[in-house]
Amino acid sequence: MRKSGARPPSPARAGRRGRAWRGFTLIEMLVVLAMLGVLASAARPLLELSVQRSREHELRQGLRTLREAIDAYKRAGEAGHIAQDADASGYPPHLRALVDGVADAKSAEGRKLYFLRRLPRDPFAPAELPAAETWGLRAYDSPPDEPRAGKDVFDVYSRAERTALDGSRLKDW
Repeated sequence: MRKSGARPPSPARAGRRGRAWRGFTLIEMLVVLAMLGVLASAARPLLELSVQRSREHELRQGLRTLREAIDAYKRAGEAGHIAQDADASGYPPHLRALVDGVADAKSAEGRKLYFLRRLPRDPFAPAELPAAETWGLRAYDSPPDEPRAGKDVFDVYSRAERTALDGSRLKDW
């Protein structure tokens, strides 16, 4: 219903009013997509940096956990809780011994001593490898600058050839 005296809208005004309800034009959509692309490309390096920092933190935690367990095994051996040969270094023969446990030599019931609930993984190692195979092993009788596996596990290190965010090699941690 029109009020008396009111004119009908002109076709030009009706077209503009109808166009306002149709949505975005192709140009507007392309501009928005271009802006989103620029924002995404700016955020990508920050995301990669965050992922690298997180993996390095996980590596530090894994190394700390393993080294503390290896030292606890050594202390238990020195305290006489682990039966050892006279020429043994006192370090675990392999990483699984920390999880599987060893018989407590001082226990009459034959209890076992456990040093880890589970082996941590090297976060930079391939995912298909078992956790025990992700670490490089250093035996007690190997030099620090050329670590190699042997009859015991004196230390562990990452096998990754990558460089950390601080510029050091992950293998040297």
